[in-house]
Amino acid sequence: MASFDVNAARAQRMEALGQNWSFDLDGDTFELPTELSRATAKGLRALDDNDVDGLLKLLLGAKQFARFEKHDVTMQDIAAILEAYGKETGLGLGEG
Repeated sequence: MASFDVNAARAQRMEALGQNWSFDLDGDTFELPTELSRATAKGLRALDDNDVDGLLKLLLGAKQFARFEKHDVTMQDIAAILEAYGKETGLGLGEG
């Protein structure tokens, strides 16, 4: 029996999903990673459950988050973004 090839599985996921998942807001495009590193996952665990800005800053990175903050975004907008992101990448952030 052949062993499971992690690199091949990752390549297959990346081919199916791409490197980043993007969303548009008021003519501005933002990208979130389709896969989370262990370091990012550790950062997510350290956040308070209600730290929406911390979550977005961690996923978007400092530069994109600075642009994102300039938009008038509601909590419902953020929930819709995270729901779509979770459905399309399988990450399921913001649920629960």
